[in-house]
Amino acid sequence: MLLRQSALPTILFLFLIVSCGESPKKDKDKVEENIAKTDTVTTTQIDSTAIEEEEEEPFQLTEENAIDFFFDYSKNLKKDKVKITTTMGSFTVQLYDDVPYHKANFIYLARQKYFDSTQFHRVVKDFIIQGGNSDDKRTARKRGKIGRYLLPPDAKKGYKHHRGTISMPSSERDNPHKLASPYEFFIVVTEPGSYHLDGSYTPFGRVIDGMDVVDAINNVPVGDGDWPFKNVYILKAEVL
Repeated sequence: MLLRQSALPTILFLFLIVSCGESPKKDKDKVEENIAKTDTVTTTQIDSTAIEEEEEEPFQLTEENAIDFFFDYSKNLKKDKVKITTTMGSFTVQLYDDVPYHKANFIYLARQKYFDSTQFHRVVKDFIIQGGNSDDKRTARKRGKIGRYLLPPDAKKGYKHHRGTISMPSSERDNPHKLASPYEFFIVVTEPGSYHLDGSYTPFGRVIDGMDVVDAINNVPVGDGDWPFKNVYILKAEVL
């Protein structure tokens, strides 16, 4: 009986030693498990963030995608008027619904603020004023950002080049089919019109307000190449 009582503290002491020896292993396993879980979550978050921050290439119009793009763009167009404010005053054009590509192109460029700060770079007395170009490098940069493309002519809708008609010139590139230069436009000032242009260029709207401003621009002095001596700027093209 005395031996059993004296052995009891020894047994308890050994039990405590064994118990203490096992705890660090369990704690170590838990730490390693937590580290493994933490590493997994961190890797997942980094991968997800990298995907989210991956930048998409900016959209550009090309010869291959322009027609499909403007076909889709025209479906949702409910606006048909654009107010053009110049350094000589403002005028408003109304665009024809049944010339969809040219209408959509003009509104798209206006909303992209392409025309802002361009000029009326060609003025032919009693004939036309032509706008949408500039000798400023910003204009070339804006064209480069939007894209390089042409539009097919659409001259069989019955519209004629009456006075006040807004139409689209053909590209100066090798262009036997008279594809339209999408960044420029001209407005007829001839009374009653310039009908020799019919069939070769695409009328896509008409001036409905401010024709006196168009006439004033047509009367500015010009130099070689019909470029005005004093630049006439388009300050803003606003879709109404």
